[in-house]
Amino acid sequence: MSTTTQIPTTVTPEQVNSLLQDGARIIDVRMPAEYESMHIPGSYNVPLDQLAEHRDEFTRAADTPVILVCASGMRARKADNELRAAGLDRISVLEGGITAWEQQGQNVARGTQKWSLERQVRLVAGSLVLAGAAGGLLLWQPLTLLSLFVGAGLTFAAITNTCGMAMLLAKLPYNKGQSCDIQEVVQQLSAETSN
Repeated sequence: MSTTTQIPTTVTPEQVNSLLQDGARIIDVRMPAEYESMHIPGSYNVPLDQLAEHRDEFTRAADTPVILVCASGMRARKADNELRAAGLDRISVLEGGITAWEQQGQNVARGTQKWSLERQVRLVAGSLVLAGAAGGLLLWQPLTLLSLFVGAGLTFAAITNTCGMAMLLAKLPYNKGQSCDIQEVVQQLSAETSN
């Protein structure tokens, strides 16, 4: 495939198969536990935090177009920004992420089922708001400040497109799963490119 071939910045699940036939690679930027639960067969798992840390060596190894995947597209767009800043420009983000991929009836590999990071954030944030509101009404009025704090955090997360709670939850052992060896992924990408 020519290195000058342009690919769209976002792709639908239907467009992915055509790009794969032309040599594109799928990089899943979700946490290892999410990847283990369900992923696109043949994709590589490089969590967003590791991709950011190793973006230059990854960019050098990725000589073919790259399709970035996450749960819904938000983390993949962040990865897109990181890789473009490092000089990789043949990148697409899968619209709607793996959720859209599965809804379109595309093939997925399933493993041990775990909650996605987004679902965990909703659970923790909702539980904290509920505890703060109920505790403030029934036990001690200053507990309502907990709900205010969580609401402010969610508002900040929306405005800045970052989520501190997700960053904290990502560090829990539950979300670690089998770790990604970035050097191994870089070697595999380099080997596939040279074939």
